[in-house]
Amino acid sequence: MRVQAQVEGRDRPVREAPEPRRGRPRSAAAERAILDAVVGLLESGEPLAGLSIERIARTAGVGKATIYRRWSGKEELFVDVLRDMEPPEPAVSGTAGLDDLRLLLESLRRRGLAQRSSVLLYNVFAQMKSHPKLWAEYHRNVIAPRRVAMLGAVQRAVDAGELRADLDVGLMDDLFLGPMLVRTIHRPDAPLPEDLADRIVQVLVEGLAPRPAAGA
Repeated sequence: MRVQAQVEGRDRPVREAPEPRRGRPRSAAAERAILDAVVGLLESGEPLAGLSIERIARTAGVGKATIYRRWSGKEELFVDVLRDMEPPEPAVSGTAGLDDLRLLLESLRRRGLAQRSSVLLYNVFAQMKSHPKLWAEYHRNVIAPRRVAMLGAVQRAVDAGELRADLDVGLMDDLFLGPMLVRTIHRPDAPLPEDLADRIVQVLVEGLAPRPAAGA
């Protein structure tokens, strides 16, 4: 499983961030060592609240200044650790509508599978939600950009004539996103089949009302 390989494999390359922030070091080896140090400490049973920058730096074999040049604090660092453990962001075209929407929904499905298959990832998310500052950082840097991407795909589908233009784009986005979130978050026992994203899009595009009887 991809997430397990990412958690267990210490020689994996650093995932490139789409827009690196200023002041981050150029050393991929140092960044890899820091991310792996956090994962290693979490795997050993250390809670998020108990991890200090000093402990992480000592475990990674770097100075605290090396961490602070890359991250402003623990919350920002932990968000990147989660990004590294999760499946990568999908490569959407930025020009398609429903096709990009399917890719984004499929990405959510894969994240749901990842959390189910990785006890560590599941536990980290559970702990994170009890830390408002960390959860806010994750929401701002991960969840909010994903919502922007989804809204953009829905708007492109409207512009292309794939969806109705007389409905609120935000509401349509919620209608597409909702079923996937219910399956991945609120119903951990629900199946996540490979065609789930396609089925969600198909059902919503075709509508839920019964089709007229033949000859009616």
